[in-house]
Amino acid sequence: MPAIRVAFAKRFAIAALAGSALALVAAAAPAKPWSATVSTTAIGAHLVGNPDAKVKLVEYFSYTCSHCADFAKLGHAPLKAQYIDKGLVLFEYRNLVRDPVDMTAALLARCGAASAFSGNHQAIFAAQPVWLNKVVKATDAQKTSWYEGSISQRARKIAADTGLFALMQQRGYSAATLGACLDSEVAQAELTGMTNIGLRGDRIEGTPTFFINGRNAEATAWPTLKTKLDAALKAS
Repeated sequence: MPAIRVAFAKRFAIAALAGSALALVAAAAPAKPWSATVSTTAIGAHLVGNPDAKVKLVEYFSYTCSHCADFAKLGHAPLKAQYIDKGLVLFEYRNLVRDPVDMTAALLARCGAASAFSGNHQAIFAAQPVWLNKVVKATDAQKTSWYEGSISQRARKIAADTGLFALMQQRGYSAATLGACLDSEVAQAELTGMTNIGLRGDRIEGTPTFFINGRNAEATAWPTLKTKLDAALKAS
């Protein structure tokens, strides 16, 4: 009997040590950043971050807006690292579509899973000077064709003429996938509906426009928005 008890004690000790080791490994593993948590809302907007964050930030943006591109360039990284990843801010991307070119970019940005949206969004804004320059230099015949036919037909012409189609192919999307994204009536309806909510419900007069916990932040540049976010967090 004593020998059995000793063997059992040894096994228990080994199991306890193994459990402790696993606990230490789990404790040492880095926490998953909240920016990896992505979902879509009932109106088709993209939510990134901690659903229980005390501060909710909403951005209305347009892909043909240069100030929106400036925010994507200067504000995205610090917003992600200092606020979203830490679980302090839940960020919602909302489109406010201004023209057929903007609609085309918005449809392409929504290709792939919800988790791919932020990367697509940043890539389109990063390349804005290139493809927007092609918009400016487009022939009258090209521009006329952008306003003819269905939304899908217009978007396919614009995507080809501006290089947006090629940009997304470089991100690994096939021509068939991109075509399906441009043809999606569900996405088209969501973008149109979201735009109407912005214009009629939230009274958006220009982009970018930010809302912090439901109130217009009255800020368009990152430094000012950061100050407003810090104040909201302090008050929460």
